[in-house]
Amino acid sequence: MLLSDFDYHLPEEIIAQEPLADRAASRMLVVDRRTGTWRDQTFREFPSFLRAGDCLVLNNSRVFPSRLLGHRAGDGESRSGRVEVFLTKQLSPDGLTWLALVRPGRKLGVGERVHISEDLTLEILERGEFGERTVRLSPRGDVFEVLERAGHVPLPPYIHRPDTPADRERYQTVFARERGSVAAPTAGLHFTPEILNACRAAGAAIAHVTLHVGLGTFQPLHADNIEDVRLHSESFSVPPDTHTAMDTASRVVAVGTTSVRAIESQGSSGETNLFISPGFPFRRTGALLTNFHLPQSSLLVLVCAFAGRELMLAAYRHAVENRYRFFSYGDCMLIL
Repeated sequence: MLLSDFDYHLPEEIIAQEPLADRAASRMLVVDRRTGTWRDQTFREFPSFLRAGDCLVLNNSRVFPSRLLGHRAGDGESRSGRVEVFLTKQLSPDGLTWLALVRPGRKLGVGERVHISEDLTLEILERGEFGERTVRLSPRGDVFEVLERAGHVPLPPYIHRPDTPADRERYQTVFARERGSVAAPTAGLHFTPEILNACRAAGAAIAHVTLHVGLGTFQPLHADNIEDVRLHSESFSVPPDTHTAMDTASRVVAVGTTSVRAIESQGSSGETNLFISPGFPFRRTGALLTNFHLPQSSLLVLVCAFAGRELMLAAYRHAVENRYRFFSYGDCMLIL
């Protein structure tokens, strides 16, 4: 199959630029795989689709301020020396060595030093295949405390505004615990403590996995044929109690494509570069709550693998025609 088979028309004006005032107020397109039909609902109705014996699986990874703005050492604050460094994956246990994307890429060679703040500088160590860099941070103090002060919320590039203090809360799920993601597991952004309580009241068990969102989730694909796609690896963990909850559940309802990749990967922890495409044998996932995804992305391919390409693309066309809000701060879809 070709990546171009997973395309759809998306008007730019329906890409959500801000979160709704109420997390749970999003619209929710409910798609029934068995009948090939869909209906328009709201996310607040999500608990009504759960039943006793379900296991709701949430990704508890926490986003950290991984977008760094600075300037090349020696260039002062000049416009020509401005640099953006986007940390994408921790490479060393001490949190100092990272895989990163940089702009402007052509000017930042191996050995270049970048000044981020009074407490943080970094050095470019290596170049990667698709423009990535390996960088080494030099913080004054604990690296993650410094990043919390100096870093910016890593809003995706289709959100055309600077991050704000409000994004530190809203670009984070209410159940985020394990620091490590550089993009939010966005299907989880709709949940509130009240909605989670309603899910429990419906009889569903709630279990957690951790998959730290990195390049494997959001980087554009570099292959024309689906068979040639290779994703970057991301770290994941499925605790023993989550395995037990899924083993005893009548249905596993995964919240987000990252939860799907975690529970469908081999093993209980480690690194996964699992790319799910049509024909994949789902072993765990029985239903999926997910946001709307970019055309020709690995995430859109995943939901097409779960629900069927034609049904998914038809449902996406309906969402576009009915002005659903798309992507990270947008509306969601429940696939049954």
